[in-house]
Amino acid sequence: MEASTTRGAANPDPRRLAGFTLRAEVGGERAAIERVRDAVTPLGLPSRRLEALQTAVGEATMNAMEHGSGYDPDKPVEVLVTATETAVSVAITDHGTGVDDRDVELPDIDAKLRGDQSPRGWGLFLVRSLVDDLEETTEGGRHTVTLTMRLEAEEAAS
Repeated sequence: MEASTTRGAANPDPRRLAGFTLRAEVGGERAAIERVRDAVTPLGLPSRRLEALQTAVGEATMNAMEHGSGYDPDKPVEVLVTATETAVSVAITDHGTGVDDRDVELPDIDAKLRGDQSPRGWGLFLVRSLVDDLEETTEGGRHTVTLTMRLEAEEAAS
């Protein structure tokens, strides 16, 4: 199993808020955004953080559907929403193997505008900037991206 983690640690003993499966279809990320929003609304995330989580969920789900499941409706994407006293997490699982972070070139806006870098490749970079923690795992032919957002923003993150 491979894993990479940024900013933070997992919270123990999460409670399940929602779990669902989506067909890997173009535009399917909108259903993920809505269902995650409905599941986490009772937690009272500040609107700015809720919007950031929704954007991160949309981008990560779109990546899972496109890259992990190849927009194959027979390879669904699974979404699990959990929460602890201090954070909410959204795990998005697809049928891919993930991308080795060492092989990913950081987006450079100037290089992209010059055509020296593909216009694509902003997804994971964007998602990492929107949440407090991002963890990737690959196991048994399944790739999971887990996004975690603290329920209360630290002063510096506000």
